[in-house]
Amino acid sequence: MRSFPIRLRVTAAFTITMAVGLAVVGLVIYLRVGSDLRSTLDRDLRLRAQALTAVVGQPGPVFAQAAAGRTVAGDDSYAEVLTNDGRVVKATAALHDHPALTPLEARRASRRPFFAERPPLGPLDQSRLLATPVPANGQRLVLIVGTKNNAETLASLRDELAIGGFLALAIAALTGYALAGMSLRPVEAMRRRAAAISAHTNGERLPIGKTNDELQQLARTLNQMLDRLEHALERERGFVADAGHELRTPLALLRTELELALRHGETIDELRDAIRSATEESDRLAQLAEDLLLVAQTEQGTLPLKLEALPASELLETIAARYRWRADDASLQLNIDAPSDLILNGDRIRLEQALGNLVDNALRHANHTINLGARSNNGSVELHVQDDGAGFPSQFIDHAFERFSRADTARSRGGIGLGLSIVEAIAHAHQGHAHAENSPTGGTDVWIAIKKPEPAATADTTAKPATARV
Repeated sequence: MRSFPIRLRVTAAFTITMAVGLAVVGLVIYLRVGSDLRSTLDRDLRLRAQALTAVVGQPGPVFAQAAAGRTVAGDDSYAEVLTNDGRVVKATAALHDHPALTPLEARRASRRPFFAERPPLGPLDQSRLLATPVPANGQRLVLIVGTKNNAETLASLRDELAIGGFLALAIAALTGYALAGMSLRPVEAMRRRAAAISAHTNGERLPIGKTNDELQQLARTLNQMLDRLEHALERERGFVADAGHELRTPLALLRTELELALRHGETIDELRDAIRSATEESDRLAQLAEDLLLVAQTEQGTLPLKLEALPASELLETIAARYRWRADDASLQLNIDAPSDLILNGDRIRLEQALGNLVDNALRHANHTINLGARSNNGSVELHVQDDGAGFPSQFIDHAFERFSRADTARSRGGIGLGLSIVEAIAHAHQGHAHAENSPTGGTDVWIAIKKPEPAATADTTAKPATARV
């Protein structure tokens, strides 16, 4: 059934449901009409039996005349009187003295009345009779009154129900097929439009009908999905272009510095300056490559972690030592403020990478001071990097940690919008969060909050591998 089109499946289901419904309704009507006709017939037979009971003991011609006058005339009705052993005493002419009951049935009828169906009796068609005991001339006889039953009427009703049901079912099937086609027409329109949409057809969307139903909601939801995909594609294209540009620039500078050192480096100071500049560009290349690798890992949905208990002050000291020479070269003061007993549970390499991104960002935008701090707050350990630069644009704060997002003003120099998004990914991998805000006195405060380890975990400093969902 699944290999058939939805239109045929809906039509088949609708037709089967209608067939079952019509069959049930037809059966109920047939049984109800049959029951009503039988009740009416039985009531008439009782009335006739009561009318003939008084003349059972009269001579045969009197009985025949009474039977003819008090029953339906013709070949449809009859009356008969039997002994309790089944012998005919009196009968209407239509029976030709054929007993309507067997001896066993006659004995049964002499004790209590009953109704029975009879096959054709001579010229009579199928009939229904009532046999009831009556006393006459000092003996107990059996009075039988019968008439044509409702078999033909019920057969005619059955045929009419079958024909009418078949016609109704055919109309219902055609109607269901047409309605299914009309209902699926918007789906076909959406399918054709979706087949035409590609990465090169920006702005194309699925048609939205005015039916205000589930299909309209589906089209609207799919268009929203296309909006997100197009936005993501545009960001990816921008990322590729920016990444190519960012890779090309340090490589070109590195090559230039090395060529100058080889061709024109005549003194030790000149060679030293060239090597220092080449080292800076190498650091940019290494950082960019590391960021791109982490982005690829987070795209797969997991980020491997090697968890261990880490003193916050030791972690910040490591980061400060790594970037202090850049701070000195930029005439920036790098301060650390962290309690020596504050412990967190995390991956040293990943946390150093996140803090390194924050410090690198601060080095590019600070005016005089960069503060690295750690503190405990609401069951979490917060690792802060503060600078006294121009701060984030207010409209950028809410999007600061989105991938490939960059500020358009003071803090947009350099980078491709991966640093803060990587910080957010690493924080989430540690089941924490990243935050950013502009300080009231100027500059920014960016930090990651990581849940404090349990006491048992704090005491255990053994590294434990883990895979965290990003």
